[in-house]
Amino acid sequence: MGTKQFSGSLDQADVTRADSLAREIFSDIANKWALLIIEALGERTLRFSELRGEVDGVSHKMLTQNLRMLERNGLVERTVHATVPPRVEYTLTEPGRALRVTIDGMCDWTHRYLGDIEASRRHFEARKP
Repeated sequence: MGTKQFSGSLDQADVTRADSLAREIFSDIANKWALLIIEALGERTLRFSELRGEVDGVSHKMLTQNLRMLERNGLVERTVHATVPPRVEYTLTEPGRALRVTIDGMCDWTHRYLGDIEASRRHFEARKP
């Protein structure tokens, strides 16, 4: 699938349309690893290994793929320092920091309603035949 270009039309900004650029972007960022990477970076600049240590359970491959996708979408900036060996650092861009505000809200929501969700799951499982 090729990258869609925003033409300025409302159709391209409509996440409910399968062919919209907004849906493609939404699909890119609405995965657990992307959300956790953005949250981990916060206001900091981290190297790959530091970031991997911050995001428990992420594989080298998934971290690499998600960092590339976030960089492609302009949410993460990758800086390579000309040292031996090269030092690569990642930081959020302005759009990435703005998205982090939303992610912080999702984290707050999760903490607030975790008990309710656990109770609902127990109730649901108890009803199974």
